[in-house]
Amino acid sequence: MKVLIVLMACLAYVAADCGPLQRLKVKHQWVQVYSGHGYEREAFGREVFLEMYNQAPKAKDLFTRVRGENVFSPEFGAHMVRVLGGLDMCIALLSDDTVLNAQLAHLSTQHKDRGIPNEYFDVMKVALMKVVPGHVSHFDFDAWSACYDVIANGIKH
Repeated sequence: MKVLIVLMACLAYVAADCGPLQRLKVKHQWVQVYSGHGYEREAFGREVFLEMYNQAPKAKDLFTRVRGENVFSPEFGAHMVRVLGGLDMCIALLSDDTVLNAQLAHLSTQHKDRGIPNEYFDVMKVALMKVVPGHVSHFDFDAWSACYDVIANGIKH
């Protein structure tokens, strides 16, 4: 019985980790989501931001300078591409902690300078966890959750 409890504890720890296998899986699944052309990327971004707005309607107030009230505006389209480009870069860097940490520090400064509250990183996580599964086969919630937390916790200030 004790061996079973230790084994289950180890499995729970591994499942909650963003280790090498989880990082590889997230990177592979992200390619399925984000390898499309500009229009497809923008449509995916719109899904994510609309889900964020659904969860936290006040999130629109964070994006007034890029016309966040209109997710179809060219200004907001460009903003979505920049945000997803940053996420794309961080996911690509999951296998290089040194460079990833430098990028996260840079993004942290940008988000702090723009006054983005930390709780919106959690809102983004929930949105991604709802939207990404519709774009990949065999979505790995545990890997995505743990690896997104690595990225978000590195940006939070």
